[in-house]
Amino acid sequence: MAATLRRLAGRLVSGALVLVALLVAALFLVPKALGHDVYVITTGSMHGTVDPGALVIAERVPVAQLSVGDVITYMPPPDSGVGHLVTHRITAIGEDAVGTTTYTTKGDANPGVDPWTFTLHSGEQARMLADVPHLGRPVLWLADRETRMLVIGVPAALVALLALVDVVRGLRRQDDPAPVPASTVVPST
Repeated sequence: MAATLRRLAGRLVSGALVLVALLVAALFLVPKALGHDVYVITTGSMHGTVDPGALVIAERVPVAQLSVGDVITYMPPPDSGVGHLVTHRITAIGEDAVGTTTYTTKGDANPGVDPWTFTLHSGEQARMLADVPHLGRPVLWLADRETRMLVIGVPAALVALLALVDVVRGLRRQDDPAPVPASTVVPST
């Protein structure tokens, strides 16, 4: 009875974990299937608007449709020293000396504008359409090496332990002499 309850509890827990994993995967895949980009906010530079761990769904729009106030995700210029995507609000749109459109951005939680201006070289740009608080947290957790080791290592160790227990049980059964059925025992005279 206790073993049956443990198996049932294990199935319920594993089923719930699979369901949660499928829901999180759907939150990433459905927007992609609809042609949107999906980003996870990793820093607090947009705190109050989009907090760390939020999932941002961005639509691709023609660069000409961008306006001051739009929140975009872009790669800062190489000389900025920032080597990752940034999600910030456009604070100014201007032109450089040769007439190329330039952009200035700022994180809503930052005290000042970003110390660079930049141009967008593509005809389209990712502009925030919506954000879903906290749903990017699993991605942030898995980005941490120790957490990833726990998430992958602990279940793998449990599977290995259960397999070892089954092997030991199988070896014990082979060592036990098989009981002789009573009908085959010949009385001695």
